[in-house]
Amino acid sequence: MNTSTGILREDKESTFPSYSVVLFVVDGLRPDGIEESSTPQIDGLMKNGAHTFKARTVMPSITLPCIASMFLGTEPEHHGITTNTWVPMARRIPSVIDIIHSAGKTCASFYNWEPLRDLSIPGSLDAAVFRRNCDAPQGDREIADAAAQYLSNNNVSFVFVYLGYTDAAGHAHGWMSETYLEAVENADAAIEKVIDTLKNKGRLEDTFLIVTSDHGGHESTHGTDLPEDLIVPWIISGPGIPSGLTLEDDVHIIDTAPTVAALLEVEISKQWTGRVISGLVQPARNIPTVNR
Repeated sequence: MNTSTGILREDKESTFPSYSVVLFVVDGLRPDGIEESSTPQIDGLMKNGAHTFKARTVMPSITLPCIASMFLGTEPEHHGITTNTWVPMARRIPSVIDIIHSAGKTCASFYNWEPLRDLSIPGSLDAAVFRRNCDAPQGDREIADAAAQYLSNNNVSFVFVYLGYTDAAGHAHGWMSETYLEAVENADAAIEKVIDTLKNKGRLEDTFLIVTSDHGGHESTHGTDLPEDLIVPWIISGPGIPSGLTLEDDVHIIDTAPTVAALLEVEISKQWTGRVISGLVQPARNIPTVNR
């Protein structure tokens, strides 16, 4: 038992990574979108793990600043990404992918919105698949198929799966419209493909599954400080995560990077201002927590 965290172990004799994390980001997913849709996979993760429907994203509540904040562990005011165009940082803040790679672990990314290519520095990913297909429901399923196929043949410490059709449906038909809710159900089916692969490979019990979103939406847009835009779900299930736990403390998307790092027992960047989410991982003495 590795004592640096309360729930992690290290199996040095195994050919697998001791633990893995799969992070699903469903673009534009509102908490009530889950509540009003049929989402058996997400519901199962909540039942068997921990969640909050009150997590907060950043301003501006648009995709690249939000996901950059999620991966860089800090707010746009620190990393400087404030639009959907990536701006090189004068002093690069390491992303969670960079940190995991530097620790000698493997990372893979599967996404259908191209600006996400800059979330890590060149050389940090062992595999990356991009498809320009987020405007149709089959696009998310194709991304999930690519992730599932890769996972069926490779053992990866950190996997990022981005599903973009929910956001496209919200813009085209309105958030909480019938088409939007169908897109949420489509994302749940895509998540199922990856979960089934992990299950069939015998890796599900050693994998933390996180489902969250970059932002919500209202009417047919987002980007404001309205609660509908700023409040997102944050869900985790995996080894040692308490079943049926509702996270009571404030959760922010910038907490995702340090929490993932702690789950994988890698060092947390001192440039990150997010914290390890309490109740999931007991931080090691050298892992900082941030009070907000």
